[in-house]
Amino acid sequence: MLIRRPDDIPSRDITPEGLYLGRREWLTAAGISLSALAPLTLAGCTKAEAKADELPQDDKQTPYDVATSYNNYYEFGTGKEDPKKYAGALTTDPWSVEVEGEVARPGIIPLEDLLKGLPTVERVYRHRCVEAWSMVIPWNGILLKDLIAKLAPTSQAKFVEFTTLNRPKEMIGQRGPGLPWPYVEALRMDEAMHPLSMLSTGIYGRTMPNQNGAPLRLVVPWKYGFKGGKAIVKMRFTREMPRTTWNRVLPGEYGFYANVNPEVDHPRWSQARERRVGDFLKRPTLMFNGYADQVASLYSGMDLRRNF
Repeated sequence: MLIRRPDDIPSRDITPEGLYLGRREWLTAAGISLSALAPLTLAGCTKAEAKADELPQDDKQTPYDVATSYNNYYEFGTGKEDPKKYAGALTTDPWSVEVEGEVARPGIIPLEDLLKGLPTVERVYRHRCVEAWSMVIPWNGILLKDLIAKLAPTSQAKFVEFTTLNRPKEMIGQRGPGLPWPYVEALRMDEAMHPLSMLSTGIYGRTMPNQNGAPLRLVVPWKYGFKGGKAIVKMRFTREMPRTTWNRVLPGEYGFYANVNPEVDHPRWSQARERRVGDFLKRPTLMFNGYADQVASLYSGMDLRRNF
């Protein structure tokens, strides 16, 4: 199965902007009881402020109704509207994450225990899809580096692999031919420990909708969106670079790193420009999705055309 190049988004696909919580309201909401805000995800957590220089405040946020109705989530189908249509069938409570590999604290850990005591953050990030469309989304959750520190990987851990849910009874897109399930993604350890990398439990100050990756989603804003595994059920710390899903299926089109790079085209289309969902005109794609100042040093000396 190949990712299709999108046509211009028709106006019928863009719904009016819904009401969503602002930053101050989000901070208030973060203190709401577990049952009122996010079952299993924010129990016992404390609040922490994001660094202002890590937030692309110059971008207009994508309306909540758009961000939750135009998604890539092949477990629920290949159409952009399929996730919202079918993801309601997914059961996300209770939820556990298996931790294994080169780590001091392995085991199957209930989500509330996994996140307990970790500071919560809100980050407004650009989201760039490999199909050349983009959004600006406020995410809330935890910094991945904080969770990794809690799990205490050994010095042998060079990569962390994320495996997502495989449940065909509830995920209609897994029932037929397509990708090999479950979906697997991975990061180099220094990428995972970077302060921009998140595990998100919500968007716009609200509990994460199923179609956006509930209850736990990886967010790495300088990479194309397919790196952001949704409905994560396993973290494995490894010595060797893991084989990730799209890199395994189409290695000539999807590399391990998946860094946003306007100078490296997809074999079937240019990556030099992108269309912000809801806009008519395209805009230039930014190197590392606009986060070059923060992350370019991670790849110093690497050939980014070869290591795409």
